[in-house]
Amino acid sequence: MYKISEFAELTGLSKEALRYYAEVKFLEPAYIDPRNNYHYYDDGSCFLAILLVKLRGFGFTIQEMLLVMEDESFTHLEDLLIQKRKNIQMQGIVSICPSFGDYLQIFLRL
Repeated sequence: MYKISEFAELTGLSKEALRYYAEVKFLEPAYIDPRNNYHYYDDGSCFLAILLVKLRGFGFTIQEMLLVMEDESFTHLEDLLIQKRKNIQMQGIVSICPSFGDYLQIFLRL
């Protein structure tokens, strides 16, 4: 189990972001100590935390992130990544498009 500060450092999310994501049910702590309200995360939370970091980095809105997180099978993730890449290409932001291709290929293999 990781304290929120340790988990924040491990994942690259701020403590404030982790608290917000817990509040909106994106990423809930594995355990909240009822005595002091400390949040604790486990290794199983790492995948979701890193996914949130990547989605945020790709410019996903909260609503888009919610769609991804609600779909436990990630069936819509491919469509969202393709649409996001199209939007980026239309905006002429070519520098981050190769990253999308890498992640898209990873998710297609899952």
